[in-house]
Amino acid sequence: MIFAAMAFKKHSSIIFILGLLTALGPFSIDMYLPGFRDIAENLHTTVATVSLSLSSYFIGISAGQLLYGPLLDRHGRKKPLYAGLLVYILSSAACLAVNNINVLIVLRFMQAVGSCAAAVGSMAMVRDLFGAKDSARVFSLLLLVVGASPMIAPTAGGYVISLFGWRAVFVILLIMGIIILGLTIFGLPESYQPDPGFSLKPGPIISNFLSVCQNRQFIIYALAGSLAFAGLFAYVAGSPVLFMDIYHVDKKTYGWIFAFLSIAFIGLSQFNTLLLRKYNSNQIAAVALTAQVVVSVLFVTGSLAGWYGLPQTIFFIFLFLGCLGFVNPNAAALSLAPFAKNAGSASALLGALQMGAGALASIGVSVFSNGTATPMIAIMAVTSAAGALVLLAGKKTLHSGQITTPNAAESGQIFH
Repeated sequence: MIFAAMAFKKHSSIIFILGLLTALGPFSIDMYLPGFRDIAENLHTTVATVSLSLSSYFIGISAGQLLYGPLLDRHGRKKPLYAGLLVYILSSAACLAVNNINVLIVLRFMQAVGSCAAAVGSMAMVRDLFGAKDSARVFSLLLLVVGASPMIAPTAGGYVISLFGWRAVFVILLIMGIIILGLTIFGLPESYQPDPGFSLKPGPIISNFLSVCQNRQFIIYALAGSLAFAGLFAYVAGSPVLFMDIYHVDKKTYGWIFAFLSIAFIGLSQFNTLLLRKYNSNQIAAVALTAQVVVSVLFVTGSLAGWYGLPQTIFFIFLFLGCLGFVNPNAAALSLAPFAKNAGSASALLGALQMGAGALASIGVSVFSNGTATPMIAIMAVTSAAGALVLLAGKKTLHSGQITTPNAAESGQIFH
């Protein structure tokens, strides 16, 4: 235990940079949310249409992960990171001059393609540098850094947009991309040697992804975790309308509410590291996902009945995100635990599933938007229930087999 703590302290700067890489995408998502109404007015469109630029971002991350996974396994971790961050920087700069919502939607897609290199690369480097045994703890520590983005970004975005307009957000994102690129170049070691034998032809790449999918443990926990995680995307996509249009809070107040709610997700994800000392990831994920379903059902039932106002709505979202703070790091760790050599491809596929489910959830919020909170809350409930069903059904297929736990993978221990 003491040795592990010393090792974590020794590598704190690396964990911090990996956290910044992971946070780049969420920061890019959250900071412009208070400006949805301003963007709609400036580009002569609707808030629902502006929300499609958020959906295109999710789609870009989902598609881009499948691109970077093979590149990370072929060329090592750092070179693909450089390429992705450069794409992010250039697309962020182009967003400054956009005058059409369709162009913004496309540029946000490109921005996401760039940022997802950071997301996939950081996850793979965690597995490279810390192994399966400590990966769940490191994922929770990374969430602490990631957690700064939803607490800082929308609040800062509200003030920035109020003072300088929505385009100033992309100036800040541009500067962030440049700084993170510099830290990646000079502060991160290469954690995986390039493999010239890893083919980048479509056939072998597809075959490699299929080999990952053949691992039953990966499929069960990746799908269950992704469906549960999709509720977060529904909330993010629906929150501007929910708080600013339905409950009529201003941009600055919206930012503070968003920041407050983020405390649940981040705070409980850190408490997860304490629970891992006594329970394994599989046990924590199952209990937390069950609680998430109960919370979401109570939320949607009360909302349809008209029982809840702003305080109650904030309370239930807080509980929902708190449950997700336990589900996400453990499901991710369980998904990646069986892999070593092709951790990059496994990480990419996991990220693609998470973002793909999130993109569908956010599109659903936009498509079914009716001026009430019901579409957002209903999607949160449906995705949570679907994730729980996948986990329940999947674990039954594994009862006669053995699940590799992140806490024990390196020592060869397993449990039934």
